[in-house]
Amino acid sequence: MNFIQRTLLLFTFLPLFAVAQQKDKPVPNWQNLDLVKDGVMGVSTEKAYQELLKGKKGAPVVVAVIDGGVDAQHEDLKSVMWSNPSEVAGNNKDDDKNGFTDDIHGWNFIGSPQYSVQYDNLEVVRLIRKYREKYASVVNSTPLSPDERKEFNLYKQMVTDYMTKLENARMGYESTSILRKNVDSIASRIGKKQLTLDDFEQYKARNEIESKVLKVVKSELRKEHDYKKFKEDLDDAYKYYSSQVNYNLNIDFDPRDSVKDDYSNGAQYHYGNADVKGPDADHGTHVAGIIAADRHNNKGVKGVAENVQIMSVRTVPTGDERDKDVANAIRYAVDNGAKVINMSFGKSYSWDKHLVDSAVRYAASKDVLLVHAAGNDSKNTDIENNFPTRIFADSVDANFWGMNRKVSIVPGAGQRPMGSMGMPGSPRSNAAVKVEPDTLKFTKPKAENWIEVGASHWKNDDDLVASFSNYGRRSVDVFAPGVQINSTMPGSKYKENDGTSMAAPVVAGVAALIRSYYPSLTAVQVKDIIMKSVTKVDQKVKVKEEGSTKRVKFSEVCISGGVVNAYNALQMAADMQQRLSSK
Repeated sequence: MNFIQRTLLLFTFLPLFAVAQQKDKPVPNWQNLDLVKDGVMGVSTEKAYQELLKGKKGAPVVVAVIDGGVDAQHEDLKSVMWSNPSEVAGNNKDDDKNGFTDDIHGWNFIGSPQYSVQYDNLEVVRLIRKYREKYASVVNSTPLSPDERKEFNLYKQMVTDYMTKLENARMGYESTSILRKNVDSIASRIGKKQLTLDDFEQYKARNEIESKVLKVVKSELRKEHDYKKFKEDLDDAYKYYSSQVNYNLNIDFDPRDSVKDDYSNGAQYHYGNADVKGPDADHGTHVAGIIAADRHNNKGVKGVAENVQIMSVRTVPTGDERDKDVANAIRYAVDNGAKVINMSFGKSYSWDKHLVDSAVRYAASKDVLLVHAAGNDSKNTDIENNFPTRIFADSVDANFWGMNRKVSIVPGAGQRPMGSMGMPGSPRSNAAVKVEPDTLKFTKPKAENWIEVGASHWKNDDDLVASFSNYGRRSVDVFAPGVQINSTMPGSKYKENDGTSMAAPVVAGVAALIRSYYPSLTAVQVKDIIMKSVTKVDQKVKVKEEGSTKRVKFSEVCISGGVVNAYNALQMAADMQQRLSSK
């Protein structure tokens, strides 16, 4: 089979439009609408503003967006960006003596004074680099200590996982390259600025390749008659696979030297630069808009929360985020006044979970709520890993982290966007494994200031759980809107995106609303309110398990058994504050 034949076969399996192209369209701003009044499973934000918050004044709340960067000059965000009151912009001085020079709107932990990182590896690549010198020439018969044998077995499984990922990425890259090239060629031959389905119906294929490409194009345009959207999705897919092959899965690529930090020093805090936008701020800007896009400027979209100041902490590259940067991002946000932190990123491996755990504990000690996206792999995270997690590594014995148990490799998280996207540490940090199902781990100490969020659809039927969303009866707290969410993009643009990356900021926005109007409530109390005030789901919903689809109760996909509801939450917050104040 030659290259062209093999690539054409790949078109059948290309998951390019599985989520991006939808035949049905929700009403605008659906995530903020109400099920009874508007017929969509939104979080009833508009109803809350109209009936509960009208005439009331809230206090400002700083919400940190730990992500890939935020366009602070966006027309719908510039009025809601956090500004460091003690720092003078552009004077190249650390005016407030916090160790971060010119940190006006936040900080960038993946850069140096001269450079900002855009691409990085997946964590599995960094871990293979860490272990390969020790184990690359080892065979099964090589004498090893018991701990070394476990480490060697883990290394072998990581290599297997890596090779599978690399082969899939190469196939995807070949497919999208040929599809993209031929789509552009056909569009050029048609010679029109505004292309339609009818144009492609009338085009006569010149060869077998064009014939197959036309089938793909026509099939997608019949679902949604928007060639521009189709082409954007195709270009995004090509960019994704290109990044995977050239950077994320390139074992010889390591950009960390450009950051100029002492990467082996997990305690190092002061490095990076003040470029909070970075070279690719699409994901972070979209997240920021969902939380707090200006509700009163008659432009673009409406964020969930008013009275919010968005702090951008750039931490997530195109690839997997690094634990050192995540830990420092949390600490920076806490130290500079954030009361809610949104974390729309995740990965299947963790280099130094203990370091991240220490930052999570620090946030808890300062009464800061952490909101984390559950991931986009259609996986049960009661079993599969999606780091960071709320369960502390040092709260469980070695068995939990796979030291004395049968382990298997977890597929890549695939969420960065939701990367979301190796620090030489001790061998005890073996969080790069999936353990067999173990309910005991959920009884162990964990962060109580943490909300894990899955993504829901606007239709209140058995498709309510978004097809891509992770879920878990013990690991996911709530669901929130995460399909076709229109929000801000760099350059004062707007776009619809899907993902648990979009669901988490909806919840972060609701949390910010509660903390704004009821500031005496603690982070743990806010979480408790959000959990108990959900819109309960009665019908069974579809989820994927081991390659097949099954229907389960909503209580089987998350702890709360429902979708976040801002109206109910604010009512409950008012009642709780009144009860507490009367004591």
